Amino acid sequence: MNRIGAIAVVLAATVAVSGCSLLRGPDPLPAPSTPSATTTPSDTPSATPDGESASDLLEASANPRTPTPEPTESAAPAPTLTPIPAGTVLAQGDVASPKGSIHFHFRVIANGDDTFTAQYSGFTSTLPVPVGVGLFDLPRAVGDGLTYPGVGDRVLGGPTSAATAVDVPLSGSGVDPSHLGTLVVSSAAAPGQDVPVEIAAGKVLAVSTVRWSVPARQTNVHPKDAGTRANAAGAVAGTTAAGAPAAYTVAPDDLIGDVAARFGITVRDLVWLNEGVQVFGQDQHLYEGTTLNLDPLGR
Repeated sequence: MNRIGAIAVVLAATVAVSGCSLLRGPDPLPAPSTPSATTTPSDTPSATPDGESASDLLEASANPRTPTPEPTESAAPAPTLTPIPAGTVLAQGDVASPKGSIHFHFRVIANGDDTFTAQYSGFTSTLPVPVGVGLFDLPRAVGDGLTYPGVGDRVLGGPTSAATAVDVPLSGSGVDPSHLGTLVVSSAAAPGQDVPVEIAAGKVLAVSTVRWSVPARQTNVHPKDAGTRANAAGAVAGTTAAGAPAAYTVAPDDLIGDVAARFGITVRDLVWLNEGVQVFGQDQHLYEGTTLNLDPLGR
Protein backbone atom coordinates (compact mmCIF):
# COMPACT_ATOMS: atom_id res chain seq x y z
CA MET A 1 0.00 0.00 0.00
CA ASN A 2 2.86 2.35 0.78
CA ARG A 3 4.27 1.79 -2.70
CA ILE A 4 0.91 2.52 -4.33
CA GLY A 5 0.53 5.66 -2.24
CA ALA A 6 3.97 6.86 -3.26
CA ILE A 7 3.11 6.42 -6.93
CA ALA A 8 -0.10 8.38 -6.41
CA VAL A 9 1.80 11.24 -4.80
CA VAL A 10 4.29 11.38 -7.69
CA LEU A 11 1.48 11.35 -10.24
CA ALA A 12 -0.36 14.17 -8.49
CA ALA A 13 2.79 16.27 -8.39
CA THR A 14 3.38 15.73 -12.10
CA VAL A 15 -0.16 16.85 -12.95
CA ALA A 16 0.25 19.92 -10.81
CA VAL A 17 3.46 20.90 -12.61
CA SER A 18 2.29 20.21 -16.18
CA GLY A 19 -1.19 21.66 -15.88
CA CYS A 20 -3.94 19.91 -17.79
CA SER A 21 -1.82 18.62 -20.67
CA LEU A 22 -1.96 15.12 -19.35
CA LEU A 23 -5.72 15.27 -19.32
CA ARG A 24 -5.97 16.74 -22.88
CA GLY A 25 -3.92 14.16 -24.68
CA PRO A 26 -0.90 14.80 -26.94
CA ASP A 27 -2.03 18.16 -28.45
CA PRO A 28 -0.03 21.20 -27.22
CA LEU A 29 -1.70 24.07 -25.39
CA PRO A 30 -2.84 26.99 -27.61
CA ALA A 31 -0.62 30.05 -27.55
CA PRO A 32 -2.02 32.93 -25.52
CA SER A 33 -3.80 35.57 -27.67
CA THR A 34 -2.62 39.17 -27.74
CA PRO A 35 -5.48 41.67 -27.41
CA SER A 36 -5.80 43.67 -30.64
CA ALA A 37 -5.02 47.34 -30.33
CA THR A 38 -8.14 49.50 -30.52
CA THR A 39 -7.88 52.19 -33.21
CA THR A 40 -9.09 55.55 -32.01
CA PRO A 41 -10.09 58.29 -34.44
CA SER A 42 -7.47 60.96 -34.89
CA ASP A 43 -8.35 64.57 -34.23
CA THR A 44 -5.93 65.66 -36.97
CA PRO A 45 -7.71 66.28 -40.33
CA SER A 46 -6.44 64.23 -43.24
CA ALA A 47 -4.10 65.98 -45.62
CA THR A 48 -5.04 66.84 -49.17
CA PRO A 49 -2.79 65.78 -52.08
CA ASP A 50 -0.93 69.09 -51.94
CA GLY A 51 -0.08 68.59 -48.29
CA GLU A 52 -2.65 70.99 -46.89
CA SER A 53 -5.12 69.64 -44.37
CA ALA A 54 -8.84 70.11 -44.78
CA SER A 55 -8.84 72.56 -41.90
CA ASP A 56 -6.01 74.53 -43.54
CA LEU A 57 -8.02 74.82 -46.75
CA LEU A 58 -11.15 75.79 -44.84
CA GLU A 59 -9.26 78.56 -43.09
CA ALA A 60 -7.62 79.66 -46.34
CA SER A 61 -10.98 79.79 -48.13
CA ALA A 62 -12.08 82.50 -45.72
CA ASN A 63 -9.10 84.61 -46.80
CA PRO A 64 -8.99 84.46 -50.62
CA ARG A 65 -6.13 85.98 -52.56
CA THR A 66 -5.28 87.10 -56.05
CA PRO A 67 -4.11 84.27 -58.33
CA THR A 68 -0.48 84.18 -59.44
CA PRO A 69 0.75 82.82 -62.79
CA GLU A 70 2.45 79.44 -62.97
CA PRO A 71 6.28 79.77 -63.00
CA THR A 72 6.39 77.83 -66.27
CA GLU A 73 4.30 80.54 -67.96
CA SER A 74 6.88 83.30 -67.61
CA ALA A 75 7.72 83.25 -71.33
CA ALA A 76 4.09 83.25 -72.51
CA PRO A 77 2.92 86.45 -74.24
CA ALA A 78 0.58 88.75 -72.37
CA PRO A 79 -3.09 88.39 -73.35
CA THR A 80 -4.31 91.09 -75.72
CA LEU A 81 -7.47 92.34 -77.40
CA THR A 82 -7.17 95.01 -80.05
CA PRO A 83 -9.01 98.17 -78.97
CA ILE A 84 -11.64 99.95 -81.02
CA PRO A 85 -10.20 103.28 -82.25
CA ALA A 86 -11.30 106.30 -80.25
CA GLY A 87 -14.22 108.18 -81.77
CA THR A 88 -15.64 105.16 -83.62
CA VAL A 89 -19.43 105.38 -83.66
CA LEU A 90 -20.81 102.00 -82.65
CA ALA A 91 -24.55 102.76 -82.56
CA GLN A 92 -26.91 105.68 -83.03
CA GLY A 93 -30.57 106.46 -83.53
CA ASP A 94 -33.50 108.73 -82.81
CA VAL A 95 -35.89 108.15 -79.92
CA ALA A 96 -39.50 109.32 -79.60
CA SER A 97 -42.19 108.33 -77.13
CA PRO A 98 -45.44 106.92 -78.57
CA LYS A 99 -47.36 110.17 -77.99
CA GLY A 100 -44.51 112.39 -79.17
CA SER A 101 -43.89 114.02 -75.81
CA ILE A 102 -40.19 112.98 -75.71
CA HIS A 103 -37.58 113.34 -78.45
CA PHE A 104 -33.79 112.99 -78.57
CA HIS A 105 -30.89 111.51 -80.53
CA PHE A 106 -28.37 109.04 -79.12
CA ARG A 107 -25.10 107.53 -80.20
CA VAL A 108 -22.43 105.37 -78.58
CA ILE A 109 -18.76 106.01 -79.30
CA ALA A 110 -15.57 104.14 -78.39
CA ASN A 111 -13.00 105.87 -76.20
CA GLY A 112 -10.09 103.81 -77.53
CA ASP A 113 -9.37 102.01 -74.25
CA ASP A 114 -12.17 99.42 -74.07
CA THR A 115 -14.54 101.98 -72.54
CA PHE A 116 -17.47 103.69 -74.21
CA THR A 117 -19.60 106.82 -73.97
CA ALA A 118 -23.30 107.30 -74.68
CA GLN A 119 -24.10 110.72 -76.09
CA TYR A 120 -27.64 112.04 -75.80
CA SER A 121 -28.50 115.22 -77.72
CA GLY A 122 -31.51 117.27 -78.78
CA PHE A 123 -33.51 116.17 -75.74
CA THR A 124 -36.94 117.75 -75.33
CA SER A 125 -39.90 116.69 -73.21
CA THR A 126 -43.36 118.01 -72.44
CA LEU A 127 -44.02 115.57 -69.59
CA PRO A 128 -44.41 117.04 -66.09
CA VAL A 129 -41.81 114.64 -64.63
CA PRO A 130 -38.06 114.17 -65.08
CA VAL A 131 -37.06 111.59 -67.67
CA GLY A 132 -34.23 109.06 -67.42
CA VAL A 133 -32.52 106.77 -69.92
CA GLY A 134 -30.51 103.52 -69.73
CA LEU A 135 -29.39 100.55 -71.83
CA PHE A 136 -30.54 96.98 -71.21
CA ASP A 137 -29.67 93.46 -72.34
CA LEU A 138 -33.28 92.34 -72.60
CA PRO A 139 -36.27 93.94 -74.33
CA ARG A 140 -38.65 96.18 -72.39
CA ALA A 141 -42.11 97.50 -73.28
CA VAL A 142 -43.84 100.83 -72.73
CA GLY A 143 -45.78 100.64 -69.47
CA ASP A 144 -43.37 98.22 -67.78
CA GLY A 145 -42.10 99.13 -64.34
CA LEU A 146 -38.32 99.22 -63.82
CA THR A 147 -36.51 98.22 -60.66
CA TYR A 148 -33.08 98.75 -62.24
CA PRO A 149 -32.18 101.86 -64.29
CA GLY A 150 -29.89 100.08 -66.77
CA VAL A 151 -26.29 100.60 -67.92
CA GLY A 152 -25.20 104.20 -68.46
CA ASP A 153 -28.34 105.49 -66.78
CA ARG A 154 -28.84 109.24 -66.52
CA VAL A 155 -31.71 111.61 -65.82
CA LEU A 156 -31.93 113.73 -68.97
CA GLY A 157 -34.13 116.38 -67.42
CA GLY A 158 -37.65 117.58 -66.81
CA PRO A 159 -40.10 119.34 -69.10
CA THR A 160 -38.14 121.49 -71.55
CA SER A 161 -38.48 122.82 -75.06
CA ALA A 162 -34.83 123.89 -75.22
CA ALA A 163 -32.80 120.99 -76.58
CA THR A 164 -30.19 119.70 -74.13
CA ALA A 165 -27.27 117.30 -74.48
CA VAL A 166 -25.22 115.11 -72.13
CA ASP A 167 -22.42 112.52 -72.39
CA VAL A 168 -22.63 109.47 -70.12
CA PRO A 169 -19.91 106.83 -69.50
CA LEU A 170 -21.19 103.31 -70.14
CA SER A 171 -19.86 101.88 -66.89
CA GLY A 172 -20.64 98.18 -66.66
CA SER A 173 -20.87 97.57 -70.39
CA GLY A 174 -17.77 95.37 -70.58
CA VAL A 175 -15.31 95.52 -73.48
CA ASP A 176 -18.09 94.91 -76.02
CA PRO A 177 -21.33 96.84 -75.40
CA SER A 178 -23.25 95.19 -78.24
CA HIS A 179 -25.11 92.93 -75.80
CA LEU A 180 -27.06 96.02 -74.72
CA GLY A 181 -29.79 95.76 -77.33
CA THR A 182 -32.48 98.01 -75.89
CA LEU A 183 -32.50 101.71 -74.98
CA VAL A 184 -35.19 102.48 -72.42
CA VAL A 185 -36.65 105.87 -71.47
CA SER A 186 -38.38 105.90 -68.10
CA SER A 187 -40.00 108.25 -65.62
CA ALA A 188 -37.67 109.66 -62.98
CA ALA A 189 -40.54 111.00 -60.89
CA ALA A 190 -40.01 110.95 -57.15
CA PRO A 191 -41.42 107.85 -55.42
CA GLY A 192 -44.96 108.60 -54.31
CA GLN A 193 -45.19 111.75 -56.42
CA ASP A 194 -48.80 112.56 -57.27
CA VAL A 195 -48.79 111.93 -61.03
CA PRO A 196 -50.78 109.69 -63.37
CA VAL A 197 -49.81 106.05 -63.01
CA GLU A 198 -48.48 105.83 -66.58
CA ILE A 199 -45.74 108.37 -65.76
CA ALA A 200 -45.12 107.24 -62.17
CA ALA A 201 -41.59 106.51 -60.96
CA GLY A 202 -39.89 103.79 -63.00
CA LYS A 203 -42.56 103.51 -65.67
CA VAL A 204 -41.20 102.86 -69.18
CA LEU A 205 -42.13 105.75 -71.47
CA ALA A 206 -40.32 104.83 -74.69
CA VAL A 207 -38.21 101.97 -76.08
CA SER A 208 -35.73 101.90 -78.95
CA THR A 209 -33.82 98.93 -80.38
CA VAL A 210 -30.07 99.59 -80.50
CA ARG A 211 -28.44 98.49 -83.76
CA TRP A 212 -24.74 98.02 -83.22
CA SER A 213 -21.89 98.20 -85.70
CA VAL A 214 -18.84 96.97 -83.81
CA PRO A 215 -15.67 96.33 -85.85
CA ALA A 216 -13.97 92.95 -85.63
CA ARG A 217 -11.29 92.68 -82.98
CA GLN A 218 -8.25 90.44 -82.66
CA THR A 219 -7.06 88.51 -79.61
CA ASN A 220 -4.33 86.01 -78.84
CA VAL A 221 -6.47 84.15 -76.29
CA HIS A 222 -8.40 81.27 -77.85
CA PRO A 223 -9.79 78.81 -75.27
CA LYS A 224 -10.50 75.29 -76.52
CA ASP A 225 -12.01 72.62 -74.30
CA ALA A 226 -9.81 69.52 -74.03
CA GLY A 227 -12.30 67.75 -71.78
CA THR A 228 -12.66 67.14 -68.06
CA ARG A 229 -9.64 66.13 -66.01
CA ALA A 230 -8.58 65.95 -62.39
CA ASN A 231 -8.98 69.32 -60.69
CA ALA A 232 -10.79 70.70 -63.75
CA ALA A 233 -13.99 68.68 -63.87
CA GLY A 234 -16.57 71.45 -64.21
CA ALA A 235 -19.01 72.03 -67.06
CA VAL A 236 -18.78 74.44 -69.97
CA ALA A 237 -21.60 76.95 -69.64
CA GLY A 238 -22.44 78.18 -73.12
CA THR A 239 -20.49 78.83 -76.30
CA THR A 240 -19.69 81.87 -78.42
CA ALA A 241 -21.11 82.48 -81.90
CA ALA A 242 -17.96 80.82 -83.24
CA GLY A 243 -18.56 77.71 -81.12
CA ALA A 244 -15.77 78.37 -78.61
CA PRO A 245 -16.42 77.84 -74.88
CA ALA A 246 -17.86 81.03 -73.41
CA ALA A 247 -17.97 80.20 -69.71
CA TYR A 248 -17.03 77.49 -67.22
CA THR A 249 -18.62 76.46 -63.91
CA VAL A 250 -16.09 75.56 -61.22
CA ALA A 251 -16.41 72.05 -59.75
CA PRO A 252 -15.24 70.85 -56.31
CA ASP A 253 -11.43 70.63 -55.98
CA ASP A 254 -10.79 72.62 -59.17
CA LEU A 255 -7.40 74.33 -59.30
CA ILE A 256 -6.86 77.43 -61.42
CA GLY A 257 -3.77 75.97 -63.12
CA ASP A 258 -5.60 72.81 -64.17
CA VAL A 259 -8.64 74.72 -65.40
CA ALA A 260 -6.40 76.97 -67.50
CA ALA A 261 -4.57 73.92 -68.90
CA ARG A 262 -7.88 72.25 -69.79
CA PHE A 263 -8.69 75.18 -72.09
CA GLY A 264 -5.18 75.56 -73.48
CA ILE A 265 -4.54 78.98 -71.94
CA THR A 266 -2.32 80.30 -69.16
CA VAL A 267 -3.30 81.26 -65.64
CA ARG A 268 -2.53 84.86 -66.60
CA ASP A 269 -4.97 84.54 -69.51
CA LEU A 270 -7.66 83.17 -67.21
CA VAL A 271 -7.14 86.00 -64.72
CA TRP A 272 -7.26 88.52 -67.59
CA LEU A 273 -10.57 87.02 -68.68
CA ASN A 274 -11.92 87.20 -65.13
CA GLU A 275 -10.90 90.40 -63.40
CA GLY A 276 -11.24 90.02 -59.65
CA VAL A 277 -11.22 86.20 -59.57
CA GLN A 278 -9.78 84.85 -56.31
CA VAL A 279 -8.20 81.59 -55.12
CA PHE A 280 -7.15 79.99 -51.84
CA GLY A 281 -4.59 77.43 -50.67
CA GLN A 282 -1.08 76.72 -51.92
CA ASP A 283 -2.33 75.14 -55.15
CA GLN A 284 -4.75 78.00 -55.85
CA HIS A 285 -8.12 76.34 -55.39
CA LEU A 286 -11.09 77.97 -57.10
CA TYR A 287 -14.41 78.46 -55.36
CA GLU A 288 -16.95 75.79 -56.27
CA GLY A 289 -19.91 77.11 -58.25
CA THR A 290 -18.08 80.18 -59.56
CA THR A 291 -18.72 80.93 -63.23
CA LEU A 292 -15.55 81.84 -65.11
CA ASN A 293 -15.68 83.83 -68.34
CA LEU A 294 -13.78 82.31 -71.28
CA ASP A 295 -14.80 84.81 -73.98
CA PRO A 296 -12.32 87.66 -74.60
CA LEU A 297 -15.26 89.83 -75.69
CA GLY A 298 -17.13 88.97 -72.50
CA ARG A 299 -14.65 90.64 -70.18
